[in-house]
Amino acid sequence: MLLKTVRLMLRPAKSISCSQLGRRNIHNMPPIASEKLGASGKKPFTVFVEGNIGSGKTTFLNHFQKFNDICLLTEPVEKWRNCGGVNLLDLMYKESHRWAMPFQTYVTLTMLDMHTCQTDKSVKLMERSLFSARNCFVESMLASGSLHQGMYNVLQEWYDFICCNIHIQADLIVYLQTSPEVVYERMKQRARSEESCVPLEYLKELHELHENWLIHGASPRPAPVLVLNADLDLNTIGAEYERSETSILKPILIENTNQHAILTSPAKRAKTDF
Repeated sequence: MLLKTVRLMLRPAKSISCSQLGRRNIHNMPPIASEKLGASGKKPFTVFVEGNIGSGKTTFLNHFQKFNDICLLTEPVEKWRNCGGVNLLDLMYKESHRWAMPFQTYVTLTMLDMHTCQTDKSVKLMERSLFSARNCFVESMLASGSLHQGMYNVLQEWYDFICCNIHIQADLIVYLQTSPEVVYERMKQRARSEESCVPLEYLKELHELHENWLIHGASPRPAPVLVLNADLDLNTIGAEYERSETSILKPILIENTNQHAILTSPAKRAKTDF
């Protein structure tokens, strides 16, 4: 699917105006068609689960495994760990000045693959998105000096081109809000070898970038944001996850009004979070 999309992107097309994206427009790069690729047809209600490293995104997705009509897409970490036998994630952490650019380019490709992944489910739940890659991680790489301004500009051109020409469905963002100190302890406990050199200061920087984007709106947000307290431990976080169920399951509830068993209790069915 993605390779077919890339081939279509390379075909010539008539130039039309493109709405402003983020900080600026694309220069001398017209959209490839009058309608974005993937814009037609029925789309699942698409939710991005965003948050810092160690904020519990995978645990949050696992909470929704009990619902049959949800497509769960976890962050493609294993692809980053094995790109033709090369661990790009490890190289990025150890030699960021050399590997930040190729790593982030591959992140863009693999995230785009997730965004364009088709499903017949009513809801699509994704761990992170192109938007957090751009607004948080790429910005962090530029600020730290891992990305040269020229590299940053290339990534920006790719991001603008994708947003202008490919339909990225976005209906809701769930922000797992955490404090850097909490996720730092979690990161040490899960002991991923690639993260062994990640300092607390980096997590603080990522926290500020997520806050600026999702809370303060420093960069455009593609969908409404639901904020959950993800500092809670595993014994109490379940109730916080359940608080998001009505918002995420809304399209399923609409299509299955007589199938009340989809939620575990009438009380949850009556709750409104948005």
